[in-house]
Amino acid sequence: MSTVFTNANIFDGIKDEIAKDAWFLVDDDGKISETGTGAAPTASATVDLNGQYVMPGLINAHTHVSLDPNTHDGDGFADIVTVTVRSVEHLRQLLKSGVTYVRGCGSSYGVDRTLAKLQREGKLEKVPQIMPSGAPMTMSGGHGILFHGGNVTDSPDEMRKQVRENFADGAQCTKVMATGGVMSINDNMVQPQLKIPEIAVAVEETHSKGSIVAAHAEANPGIMNALKAKVDSIEHGDYLTDEEIQMMVDQGTYLTPTLLVVQSMVDHSDELPDWEAQKNAEVKEAGFRNFRKAYKAGVKLTLGTDAGCPFTNFDETPKEFEIMVDQLGMTNFDALSSSHNSATLMKLGEYGELAAGKYADFLVLKDNPLADVKAVQQEDKQVYQAGQRQF
Repeated sequence: MSTVFTNANIFDGIKDEIAKDAWFLVDDDGKISETGTGAAPTASATVDLNGQYVMPGLINAHTHVSLDPNTHDGDGFADIVTVTVRSVEHLRQLLKSGVTYVRGCGSSYGVDRTLAKLQREGKLEKVPQIMPSGAPMTMSGGHGILFHGGNVTDSPDEMRKQVRENFADGAQCTKVMATGGVMSINDNMVQPQLKIPEIAVAVEETHSKGSIVAAHAEANPGIMNALKAKVDSIEHGDYLTDEEIQMMVDQGTYLTPTLLVVQSMVDHSDELPDWEAQKNAEVKEAGFRNFRKAYKAGVKLTLGTDAGCPFTNFDETPKEFEIMVDQLGMTNFDALSSSHNSATLMKLGEYGELAAGKYADFLVLKDNPLADVKAVQQEDKQVYQAGQRQF
C-alpha cells in the first residue's frame, strides 16, 4: 500500500531552501519512491499536511539512555532492571521530541545492545532506531566507570578482546574514553586515559566490521591521542587546538560538541557539587570558543546532546540547534545540517534526508525551521518513521 503526502512545505535536509506545494510518495517498504511539486500522483492513501513544514527526523549521535539526568552522576550503578525500564522511557521521549535514530555512546550493562535488537525485531515500539555501543571502553579507574564499570581494558590485547566481545554481544559501534571528564571526581580532562596503541586497536577492530569509533576526548593530550589513532568522531573536544582543528579537517574527523549538556549544567550549577560545577564552567568558556573556530575552519559538526548526563533531558534534542546558532554563530541551515552529518558519520545512507530511496522518517512542523530553528522545538509536532505516524 502506497501513501502520498501532499500540500507540504519541505526542507529535504540537503538544500538550504523550502520546496513549496510539495508532495512525496511512500511505498509499503517505508521508503520514499518519488517527490515533486504541484499535482500529486494517485496512491492507495493520501495524507494532506495542510501546508505545514516537513523535515527529516533528527539523528542524535550522542546519547546515554541508561542514565538518569536528574542526578549529578547519571546513577549509572543502578540495578539492571531500573536501568532497562528508564532506558525504554528515555527512548520514547527521544522519539516524541523528533529523534528517529540515535547512537548510543555508552550504556550501563550494555543494555542498548539488547534494546536495539528488540526494536529491530518489532518487540519494542515507539522508540528511535538505535546504533548501540554497549558499555564504553575505559582504563581501570577511568571515566567509563560511570557506566557500571564500563569495559575495562589496560592493554592493546585487552582492547582487541573487549571490542570483539562487545560486537559479538550486539554492539554496532565503539566508544573509547581518551580523557577524564566533567562528571568524574577523581580525574581531570588534561590527564590522558586510554593511550594511542589501545585506541588504535579499537579503531582497527571496529573498522574491520565496517563501523565507527567515537572518542570521549575533552582536553589534551587525549584529543591528540584520539586523532592520531584515527577515530571517526571526537566527542566534546572542548580544548581543541588550532593544530587539531586542521587535523580534523584533513582527516575528515567529525566533532560532536554536545552543547546542550554544557548549557544545562551551567543553568543548574547550584544543584551540582562545587567541583563539578567548576569543571563545567571552565569547559563552557573554552569549548564554545573553540567550537566556533572549528565550525569556521570547516570541521563537520554532528548533532549530539549527551542526553542522560546532568539535567540534559531526552526531550530536548531540538534545543541543540538553538545553541549552535546563538553561541557558535552557525546559520540555521548549517545547524540543522548537523543531523545529516550524524547520518553520514554513522553511515546511514538511507536516512537523514527526504529523497527517493530514503526511509520516510520525518517531522511535521507548524513553522519553517530554516527561518527559525526553534520551530523544531514544537511540543506537538508530528513524528513519522518509515511513513507511519508514531506521535
